[in-house]
Amino acid sequence: MSGRTGGGLFTRPHTPVGTWLKIASTEPAEIMAFAGFDFVVVDLEHAPLDLVTAYRLINTAAALGVTPIVRVPDKTPSTIQKILDAGAMGILVPHVDTVEEAAAVGRACRFPPHGVRGAGGTSRAGSWGLKPNAEYLAAGNDDVLCIPQLESVEAIKAAPEMLALDTVDAVFVGAADLSMSMGSTPTSPEVLDLVASAISAAHDAGKKCGLAFGGVPDRAAEAVRDGCDFVLLSNDTTMLADAARTLVRAFRDATS
Repeated sequence: MSGRTGGGLFTRPHTPVGTWLKIASTEPAEIMAFAGFDFVVVDLEHAPLDLVTAYRLINTAAALGVTPIVRVPDKTPSTIQKILDAGAMGILVPHVDTVEEAAAVGRACRFPPHGVRGAGGTSRAGSWGLKPNAEYLAAGNDDVLCIPQLESVEAIKAAPEMLALDTVDAVFVGAADLSMSMGSTPTSPEVLDLVASAISAAHDAGKKCGLAFGGVPDRAAEAVRDGCDFVLLSNDTTMLADAARTLVRAFRDATS
Protein backbone atom coordinates (compact mmCIF):
# COMPACT_ATOMS: atom_id res chain seq x y z
CA MET A 1 0.00 0.00 0.00
CA SER A 2 1.37 3.41 -1.00
CA GLY A 3 1.52 6.14 1.61
CA ARG A 4 2.47 8.92 -0.80
CA THR A 5 0.23 11.95 -0.75
CA GLY A 6 1.55 14.22 -3.50
CA GLY A 7 2.43 17.09 -1.21
CA GLY A 8 -0.67 16.55 0.91
CA LEU A 9 -3.15 16.27 -1.98
CA PHE A 10 -4.64 13.05 -0.64
CA THR A 11 -4.72 14.19 2.98
CA ARG A 12 -7.10 17.10 2.46
CA PRO A 13 -10.42 17.01 4.34
CA HIS A 14 -12.38 16.96 1.08
CA THR A 15 -12.27 15.23 -2.31
CA PRO A 16 -9.49 16.87 -4.33
CA VAL A 17 -10.71 18.70 -7.43
CA GLY A 18 -8.40 19.81 -10.20
CA THR A 19 -8.38 21.09 -13.75
CA TRP A 20 -6.20 20.83 -16.84
CA LEU A 21 -3.82 23.61 -17.86
CA LYS A 22 -3.34 23.95 -21.63
CA ILE A 23 -2.53 27.65 -22.13
CA ALA A 24 1.16 28.55 -22.40
CA SER A 25 1.00 31.24 -19.73
CA THR A 26 1.21 31.32 -15.93
CA GLU A 27 -1.91 33.45 -15.45
CA PRO A 28 -4.35 30.50 -15.75
CA ALA A 29 -2.43 28.66 -13.04
CA GLU A 30 -2.84 31.69 -10.77
CA ILE A 31 -6.55 31.97 -11.59
CA MET A 32 -7.15 28.28 -10.79
CA ALA A 33 -5.41 28.73 -7.44
CA PHE A 34 -7.54 31.76 -6.57
CA ALA A 35 -10.65 29.87 -7.73
CA GLY A 36 -9.98 27.18 -5.14
CA PHE A 37 -8.77 24.17 -7.13
CA ASP A 38 -6.70 21.70 -5.10
CA PHE A 39 -4.48 20.63 -7.99
CA VAL A 40 -3.76 21.33 -11.64
CA VAL A 41 -2.58 18.99 -14.37
CA VAL A 42 -0.20 20.58 -16.85
CA ASP A 43 -1.13 18.84 -20.10
CA LEU A 44 1.90 17.99 -22.22
CA GLU A 45 -0.06 15.33 -24.12
CA HIS A 46 -2.84 17.36 -25.73
CA ALA A 47 -1.56 20.96 -25.52
CA PRO A 48 1.29 22.80 -27.28
CA LEU A 49 3.31 23.24 -24.10
CA ASP A 50 7.07 22.76 -23.87
CA LEU A 51 9.18 21.82 -20.87
CA VAL A 52 10.11 25.41 -20.06
CA THR A 53 6.44 26.43 -19.93
CA ALA A 54 5.59 23.36 -17.86
CA TYR A 55 8.36 24.32 -15.46
CA ARG A 56 6.87 27.81 -14.99
CA LEU A 57 3.36 26.44 -14.50
CA ILE A 58 4.61 23.95 -11.90
CA ASN A 59 6.38 26.72 -10.02
CA THR A 60 3.39 29.07 -10.10
CA ALA A 61 0.94 26.43 -8.87
CA ALA A 62 3.22 25.23 -6.09
CA ALA A 63 3.91 28.77 -4.89
CA LEU A 64 0.16 29.31 -4.48
CA GLY A 65 -0.47 26.08 -2.58
CA VAL A 66 -1.89 24.10 -5.50
CA THR A 67 -0.48 20.62 -6.14
CA PRO A 68 1.21 20.57 -9.57
CA ILE A 69 0.78 17.34 -11.55
CA VAL A 70 2.00 16.92 -15.13
CA ARG A 71 0.55 14.68 -17.80
CA VAL A 72 3.61 13.70 -19.77
CA PRO A 73 3.30 13.11 -23.54
CA ASP A 74 4.60 9.53 -23.34
CA LYS A 75 6.38 7.03 -21.09
CA THR A 76 9.92 8.29 -21.76
CA PRO A 77 11.97 8.19 -18.52
CA SER A 78 14.04 11.23 -19.51
CA THR A 79 10.91 13.38 -19.81
CA ILE A 80 9.57 12.11 -16.49
CA GLN A 81 12.90 12.89 -14.82
CA LYS A 82 12.98 16.47 -16.12
CA ILE A 83 9.41 17.09 -15.01
CA LEU A 84 10.07 15.74 -11.52
CA ASP A 85 13.25 17.77 -11.16
CA ALA A 86 11.17 20.80 -12.16
CA GLY A 87 9.18 20.23 -8.97
CA ALA A 88 6.07 18.35 -10.10
CA MET A 89 4.38 16.49 -7.27
CA GLY A 90 2.84 13.89 -9.55
CA ILE A 91 3.13 12.32 -12.98
CA LEU A 92 0.07 11.29 -14.99
CA VAL A 93 1.09 8.88 -17.77
CA PRO A 94 -1.27 8.29 -20.72
CA HIS A 95 -2.03 4.93 -22.32
CA VAL A 96 -0.52 2.58 -19.76
CA ASP A 97 -2.01 -0.75 -20.83
CA THR A 98 0.02 -3.46 -19.08
CA VAL A 99 1.55 -4.15 -15.71
CA GLU A 100 4.96 -4.15 -17.40
CA GLU A 101 4.40 -0.62 -18.68
CA ALA A 102 3.16 0.50 -15.25
CA ALA A 103 6.23 -1.01 -13.62
CA ALA A 104 8.54 0.82 -16.05
CA VAL A 105 6.77 4.12 -15.43
CA GLY A 106 6.93 3.58 -11.68
CA ARG A 107 10.67 2.90 -11.84
CA ALA A 108 11.16 6.10 -13.86
CA CYS A 109 9.57 8.05 -11.00
CA ARG A 110 11.76 6.59 -8.21
CA PHE A 111 15.40 6.78 -7.25
CA PRO A 112 17.44 3.57 -6.78
CA PRO A 113 16.98 1.06 -5.32
CA HIS A 114 13.26 1.53 -6.03
CA GLY A 115 13.71 2.78 -9.58
CA VAL A 116 16.01 4.27 -12.19
CA ARG A 117 15.50 8.03 -11.80
CA GLY A 118 18.80 9.89 -11.85
CA ALA A 119 19.74 12.26 -9.06
CA GLY A 120 19.55 15.97 -9.88
CA GLY A 121 19.74 17.69 -6.52
CA THR A 122 20.80 21.02 -8.02
CA SER A 123 17.38 21.32 -9.68
CA ARG A 124 14.30 23.08 -8.31
CA ALA A 125 13.19 19.83 -6.65
CA GLY A 126 16.44 19.92 -4.70
CA SER A 127 16.14 23.64 -3.87
CA TRP A 128 18.98 24.38 -6.26
CA GLY A 129 21.36 22.20 -4.28
CA LEU A 130 20.47 23.77 -0.93
CA LYS A 131 18.29 20.86 0.20
CA PRO A 132 20.26 18.04 1.83
CA ASN A 133 20.71 15.24 -0.66
CA ALA A 134 19.13 12.65 1.61
CA GLU A 135 16.03 14.85 1.95
CA TYR A 136 15.85 15.36 -1.83
CA LEU A 137 16.09 11.63 -2.48
CA ALA A 138 13.57 10.78 0.24
CA ALA A 139 11.04 13.26 -1.13
CA GLY A 140 11.38 11.78 -4.61
CA ASN A 141 10.70 8.27 -3.38
CA ASP A 142 8.20 9.01 -0.63
CA ASP A 143 5.98 11.84 -1.85
CA VAL A 144 5.80 12.13 -5.65
CA LEU A 145 2.70 10.47 -7.13
CA CYS A 146 2.91 8.04 -10.05
CA ILE A 147 -0.48 7.75 -11.75
CA PRO A 148 -0.95 5.52 -14.83
CA GLN A 149 -3.85 6.48 -17.06
CA LEU A 150 -6.11 3.56 -18.02
CA GLU A 151 -7.62 4.04 -21.47
CA SER A 152 -8.31 0.55 -22.79
CA VAL A 153 -10.11 -2.61 -21.73
CA GLU A 154 -6.68 -4.26 -21.47
CA ALA A 155 -5.57 -1.55 -19.02
CA ILE A 156 -8.67 -1.93 -16.85
CA LYS A 157 -8.13 -5.68 -16.65
CA ALA A 158 -4.50 -5.11 -15.64
CA ALA A 159 -5.42 -2.52 -13.00
CA PRO A 160 -5.25 -4.86 -9.97
CA GLU A 161 -1.69 -5.90 -10.90
CA MET A 162 -0.66 -2.31 -11.60
CA LEU A 163 -2.02 -1.15 -8.27
CA ALA A 164 -0.17 -3.93 -6.49
CA LEU A 165 3.09 -2.21 -7.49
CA ASP A 166 4.55 -0.15 -4.64
CA THR A 167 5.81 2.43 -7.16
CA VAL A 168 2.23 3.14 -8.38
CA ASP A 169 0.08 5.35 -6.14
CA ALA A 170 -3.19 5.74 -8.03
CA VAL A 171 -4.83 5.23 -11.40
CA PHE A 172 -6.78 7.62 -13.58
CA VAL A 173 -9.44 6.29 -15.95
CA GLY A 174 -9.55 8.10 -19.29
CA ALA A 175 -13.18 7.32 -19.99
CA ALA A 176 -13.25 9.17 -23.32
CA ASP A 177 -10.46 7.14 -24.90
CA LEU A 178 -11.66 3.98 -23.17
CA SER A 179 -15.13 4.36 -24.66
CA MET A 180 -13.74 5.20 -28.12
CA SER A 181 -11.62 2.05 -28.05
CA MET A 182 -14.84 0.13 -27.40
CA GLY A 183 -16.92 1.97 -29.99
CA SER A 184 -19.09 3.26 -27.16
CA THR A 185 -19.65 6.41 -25.06
CA PRO A 186 -18.32 7.43 -21.62
CA THR A 187 -21.77 7.10 -20.04
CA SER A 188 -22.67 3.72 -21.54
CA PRO A 189 -23.32 0.91 -19.03
CA GLU A 190 -20.39 -1.18 -20.24
CA VAL A 191 -17.95 1.73 -19.76
CA LEU A 192 -19.39 2.64 -16.37
CA ASP A 193 -18.94 -0.98 -15.28
CA LEU A 194 -15.26 -0.84 -16.25
CA VAL A 195 -14.80 2.44 -14.39
CA ALA A 196 -16.42 0.90 -11.32
CA SER A 197 -14.06 -2.07 -11.54
CA ALA A 198 -11.03 0.26 -11.64
CA ILE A 199 -12.28 2.14 -8.57
CA SER A 200 -12.82 -1.16 -6.78
CA ALA A 201 -9.33 -2.38 -7.70
CA ALA A 202 -7.80 0.84 -6.38
CA HIS A 203 -9.63 0.63 -3.09
CA ASP A 204 -8.76 -3.05 -2.68
CA ALA A 205 -5.11 -1.99 -2.96
CA GLY A 206 -5.57 0.91 -0.53
CA LYS A 207 -4.98 3.43 -3.32
CA LYS A 208 -6.87 6.08 -5.29
CA CYS A 209 -8.77 6.28 -8.59
CA GLY A 210 -9.56 9.52 -10.43
CA LEU A 211 -11.80 10.61 -13.31
CA ALA A 212 -12.39 13.66 -15.51
CA PHE A 213 -15.81 15.15 -16.19
CA GLY A 214 -15.44 18.23 -18.37
CA GLY A 215 -17.70 21.01 -17.15
CA VAL A 216 -20.27 18.75 -15.46
CA PRO A 217 -19.79 19.02 -11.69
CA ASP A 218 -23.01 17.12 -10.91
CA ARG A 219 -21.68 14.01 -12.66
CA ALA A 220 -18.37 14.40 -10.83
CA ALA A 221 -20.18 14.62 -7.49
CA GLU A 222 -22.15 11.49 -8.33
CA ALA A 223 -18.93 9.66 -9.17
CA VAL A 224 -17.45 10.70 -5.83
CA ARG A 225 -20.49 9.26 -4.08
CA ASP A 226 -19.82 6.05 -6.02
CA GLY A 227 -16.23 5.91 -4.78
CA CYS A 228 -14.12 8.13 -7.07
CA ASP A 229 -11.26 9.67 -5.06
CA PHE A 230 -10.21 12.73 -7.09
CA VAL A 231 -11.74 14.54 -10.06
CA LEU A 232 -10.78 16.87 -12.87
CA LEU A 233 -13.25 19.48 -14.09
CA SER A 234 -12.92 21.27 -17.43
CA ASN A 235 -9.69 23.05 -18.46
CA ASP A 236 -8.45 26.60 -18.82
CA THR A 237 -9.13 26.90 -22.57
CA THR A 238 -12.68 25.55 -22.39
CA MET A 239 -13.55 27.73 -19.40
CA LEU A 240 -12.40 30.78 -21.35
CA ALA A 241 -14.25 29.68 -24.49
CA ASP A 242 -17.49 28.96 -22.62
CA ALA A 243 -17.39 32.25 -20.73
CA ALA A 244 -16.67 34.20 -23.92
CA ARG A 245 -19.46 32.54 -25.88
CA THR A 246 -21.95 32.99 -23.02
CA LEU A 247 -21.09 36.68 -22.75
CA VAL A 248 -21.42 37.34 -26.49
CA ARG A 249 -24.70 35.41 -26.75
CA ALA A 250 -26.12 37.31 -23.78
CA PHE A 251 -25.21 40.59 -25.44
CA ARG A 252 -26.71 39.53 -28.80
CA ASP A 253 -29.90 38.41 -27.08
CA ALA A 254 -30.14 41.67 -25.13
CA THR A 255 -29.73 43.81 -28.24
CA SER A 256 -31.85 41.77 -30.69
